[in-house]
Amino acid sequence: MSQRIDLPSEQDVRRVMTEHLEDAAAAGGRATVIGLARRLGLPNATFWRHYPAIAAELRAAPVATPIATRHDDRTELLASNKRLQRDNATLTQDLTLALSVIQRLTLDNHALRKELETTSGVTSLQSRSNSANAVVGACGRKDR
Repeated sequence: MSQRIDLPSEQDVRRVMTEHLEDAAAAGGRATVIGLARRLGLPNATFWRHYPAIAAELRAAPVATPIATRHDDRTELLASNKRLQRDNATLTQDLTLALSVIQRLTLDNHALRKELETTSGVTSLQSRSNSANAVVGACGRKDR
C-alpha cells in the first residue's frame, strides 16, 4: 500500500531549484537532483517520476563557479573547531599525565609512611584518630 504524498506545484519546485542552484554556486559545488528532492521533502524516485523535465534540466545545468571567493563564517568555524580539537587532545594528554603523577606520588607517600611507622615507631595521625574514635565509640554507645 503506497502513501499519498502532497506534491508541490511546478512553480514551487522551480523556485526551490533556483535557490538550490544559487546555494551550490555560492559553495562552489554542483546542484544535484537528489539534493533538490531532499529540499522538497520528496524521495528521489518520486521526484523523477513527477518532475522528469525539471530533473533533466537540473542534471544538464553547468557547474557554476563561485562569483567571488568569500571568507564566510563557516570557514572560520571549521578552523576554530580544528584548533579546539587539537587543544582538547593536548589537554587530555596533560590531564592523563597529571593523574599518573598524582597516583605515583600517592603510592610513594603511602610507602614512605609505612617505612616511617616501622623504623621509628611513629604512628600516623589517621591511625591515631581511628583508634581514638574506637575508644569513644565503645565508651559512648551500648552494643546493639
